[in-house]
Amino acid sequence: MGAGFKGRREDLRLVTGQGKYTSDWNLPGQLYGSFLRSDRAHAEIVSVNTAPALASSGVVAVFTGADTAKAGFKSTPQ
Repeated sequence: MGAGFKGRREDLRLVTGQGKYTSDWNLPGQLYGSFLRSDRAHAEIVSVNTAPALASSGVVAVFTGADTAKAGFKSTPQ
């Protein structure tokens, strides 16, 4: 008690425009990710057809919940 909040070390440079956010970086061979979530609350997804996405121009990979589970990632709660 009594000590003032000092904030995070990076706050000043970010709020004064001197810091870099992840969207500020452009690297050679850089890829972008996107997430598509269900538009139905509490629905059970029984299958996902990733073929159309994989056939799209510029798409390098498509990952489903099954893929991330195999890689050891835990699902996010709803």
